Amino acid sequence: MASSVAFTEDLAREVLAAATGGPGGTAELLSLGENAVFALGGTVVRIGRDPGLLARAEHELRVATWLEREGVPAVRAAEPRARLVGDHPVSFWQRLPAAVRPAGAADLAGLLRLVHALEEPEFTSADSSGTGCPLPARELLSGIERWLRLAGDAVPREDAAFLRARRDDILAALPGLVPHLRPGPVHGDALPRNVHVTPQGPLLVDLETFSSDLREHDLVVMALSLDRYGLPEQEYEAFCSTYGWDVREWEGCAVLRGARETASCAWVAQHAPGNPAARAEFQRRVASLRESDPTVRWHPF
Repeated sequence: MASSVAFTEDLAREVLAAATGGPGGTAELLSLGENAVFALGGTVVRIGRDPGLLARAEHELRVATWLEREGVPAVRAAEPRARLVGDHPVSFWQRLPAAVRPAGAADLAGLLRLVHALEEPEFTSADSSGTGCPLPARELLSGIERWLRLAGDAVPREDAAFLRARRDDILAALPGLVPHLRPGPVHGDALPRNVHVTPQGPLLVDLETFSSDLREHDLVVMALSLDRYGLPEQEYEAFCSTYGWDVREWEGCAVLRGARETASCAWVAQHAPGNPAARAEFQRRVASLRESDPTVRWHPF
């Protein structure tokens, strides 16, 4: 099962059967993308497209095990370690009950308060492979070069150069920021879409971006959602009230906001080849950044 083979549902079911020792044809396919996600009774099995996703799976499992020890509501691992089956990382998770309602900004804020109260984790040998693996820094800007390279000639060269220069300016400014909050563990992609509300209450999902950095990273996301994506003002107010602070009061907010905007703009660029909607959205975003206009609405993509 080499990684050069197309990652289809049939191939994923073959990997599932090999990983579980049983037939994979009857499992419920929940999603198919970078990972194939299957439900087997009370277990969810995630099968990665290629071996390069093994480190990500191991990181998520370590984080899930740590959060469980700390009592933070989050998706739970069914097995502590990932395994390679052929060239495909396979991990096992406890299946979540159906959501009782959509998550709101206040649900997210309550969970972030718990995460931001945590000390740096001490991973053990039971937490996937390896010991003493610290959380990485939040490398929000690290994908920009790859995304612009994938965009190629579908975006103007001057726009790509503008985003690279903007990235470099932000990287130069980051070390000088004086945080308001004590740095430490962050979710890294703190949006209500990454909260699942069960009958027992809200919990965090999508743990792959967990890192250790300025806690303000997690709060700037919602401020950006208010300005760029049309988050209702009352939702943002509920977020700040539940968390206990509005990151817009912090003088470093503009730098972290700029980092996320730059990354989000470059992320859309990679979809521009062959996708007119992506090209139009990229043009909208980069023009608003060039004009320093924070009121231009961006469309989720």
